[in-house]
Amino acid sequence: MKPEIHPAYDQITVTCSCGNTFSTGSTAKKDLSIEVCSACHPFYTGKQKVLDTAGQVDKFRRRFGGK
Repeated sequence: MKPEIHPAYDQITVTCSCGNTFSTGSTAKKDLSIEVCSACHPFYTGKQKVLDTAGQVDKFRRRFGGK
């Protein structure tokens, strides 16, 4: 890497709206506030629900013979 052309890479604290905090490396000069993290996102917590209001999943399965 060429010297003095890259931004400084420092440790920052990320705070989620659920109260979870963690440290990470970033070129941002300040701490971040986020709305969703891996501790509260439905995909990671196993609470994700698949909404199929238009019947698209069933339509796909009929069309392509999926299980």
